[in-house]
This record gives sequence, C-alpha cells and structure tokens, in this order.
Amino acid sequence: MALSTSSAITLHINGEKHSLPVDHRTTLLDALRERLDLTGTKKGCDHGQCGACTVLLDGRRAVSCLQLAVAAEGRAVTTIEGVADGDRLHPVQEAFLDLDGYQCGYCTPGQVCSALAVIEEHAAGWPSAVTADVSPEAGPPELTAEEIRERMSGNLCRCGAYVSIVQAVARAAAATQDANAPDSGGTSHAADAAVSA
Repeated sequence: MALSTSSAITLHINGEKHSLPVDHRTTLLDALRERLDLTGTKKGCDHGQCGACTVLLDGRRAVSCLQLAVAAEGRAVTTIEGVADGDRLHPVQEAFLDLDGYQCGYCTPGQVCSALAVIEEHAAGWPSAVTADVSPEAGPPELTAEEIRERMSGNLCRCGAYVSIVQAVARAAAATQDANAPDSGGTSHAADAAVSA
C-alpha cells in the first residue's frame, strides 16, 4: 500500500487560520507565497543563507525556505503582513522608514521580522557570539552596534543598507525599552548604539 504524499493542514498565520492541502515536501515559504498569496515574505537564495524569507514561528525567527509547511502546523506564524497593527506601523517598521533601513526593499520583510526577534532575544538576556560576559548574573548585554550586527548577520542586504539597518534596530529597541519602562528618564544603550553606529 502506497503512503500518501500530501496532507490537509491548518496554518495559524498572523492570527488567522488557513486550511489547505499540501504536498509533504512543500516549504512554508512556498505555501505562504503560492498557496496563500502572502507574498511579503521573499524568496531569495532558497537555501537558508540570505534571510529574505525570515518569518516568526512562535515568536522565534525561522527561514521559511527550510521549514516544511506540515511542520508549521499548530504553530503561530507571523509574516511581514502581520507585523503592523492595522494602518499603524510597528516601531521597527517606522525606524526602517525613518532611517532608510532599506534600498530596493527586497530583503526588508525578512530584516524586519529578524529585528523583531533580535529585540525580544536581547530583552530576554540572550547572549550573542560577541557578548563579552555570558554569565547569568551579568544580565542583558548592552545592545551596541556590534551586538546588533552580529544578531542580524543571518540577513543579507544586497544593496548594502547595513549602517541604516543597525541604526533602525537600535532605535526600535530603544522605543520598545522606553515603552516598557516609561519612567526610566534616561537614554537607553540602544539609543546610544543608534547614534554611534
């Protein structure tokens, strides 16, 4: 008896359920773009090396070209289409616009999704490869330009807008930090990184 090579799945994307039959070999990227018409997520290298197809799976970044659609069933998928709150842009999107963190725009959806995860990872105290003190008592590292560059290194920009991307991530991180601690009064390390990047 031959085994079936397709399944009916339900994907939870940007707060909505989408039921569709898919071949087991279909990537999440292809399901998003070709089956659900969510074309904001871009196909770049199709080998998981450029980051253009980055989405959030349960809040963690993932390159959707290497993620099978069937493996994403039951997980919360956030694409660039789900980042803004209606007509109100997310602070990360606003920072990318204000600081020209894009040029042709092709990599921008993946950059924005990755930046969202970077800000969350940093706030949770996750170290990176350039974090000097990784001991638990050290707390979150300062979000310097070097930290941001390392944390965003999985996303390539063929236009070379890296300086503006680092500044945009720093500004968005500072806005998020300020929103979470409205009585802090001082400038954050992320804001300092935006100036020095």
